[in-house]
Amino acid sequence: MSGLIGKKIGMTSIYDENGKNIPCTVIQAGPCVVTQVRTEETDGYAALQLGFDDKSDKNASKAAQGHFKKAGTAVKRKVAEFKGFDEEYKLGDSITVEMFTEGEFVDVSGTSKGKGFQGVVKRHGFGGVGQQTHGQHNRLRAPGSIGAASYPARVFKGMRMAGQMGSEKVKVENLRVLKVVADKNLLVVKGCVPGHKNSYVIVQK
Repeated sequence: MSGLIGKKIGMTSIYDENGKNIPCTVIQAGPCVVTQVRTEETDGYAALQLGFDDKSDKNASKAAQGHFKKAGTAVKRKVAEFKGFDEEYKLGDSITVEMFTEGEFVDVSGTSKGKGFQGVVKRHGFGGVGQQTHGQHNRLRAPGSIGAASYPARVFKGMRMAGQMGSEKVKVENLRVLKVVADKNLLVVKGCVPGHKNSYVIVQK
């Protein structure tokens, strides 16, 4: 799937022609530079490696500096590969947000917000054990039983328990493109997108 690397700017809302308020997310999509062209002959598959968001040379290794120098561009913070581009692109070409059109649907993937170590009520929506009556003063957010006794004498894999929550790769599919602001490289999509403000996201057609 062809696409671009972007940065989540934040959320806002706009009104449609019927006066309905629509929540939406603003993404700075591109411009992305072609930093490597994968071909069937040399790599076994066809794809484009795109780079986004400049960073200084002092924060990059010599190998990374040489890699981006071949494309004639500055060192990039985020690099990703995309397949399925209709047009032919060469090393150093720039791809902008204009590849998207208003009304089409895109998939956006990113890393969700990390929420640390959480209990079963917040992490899995458990209801707790019992009520506040009959002496149960400290059971409201407890997980309760996690299995039987002598058989099977173990806890099954995948048991929903407390643990680290968030900070996972999440893809939200079929978000409608509401606006394309080409002069500012902005893409406005309907609904929410994973990640915190200024986090990197992958937008695919």
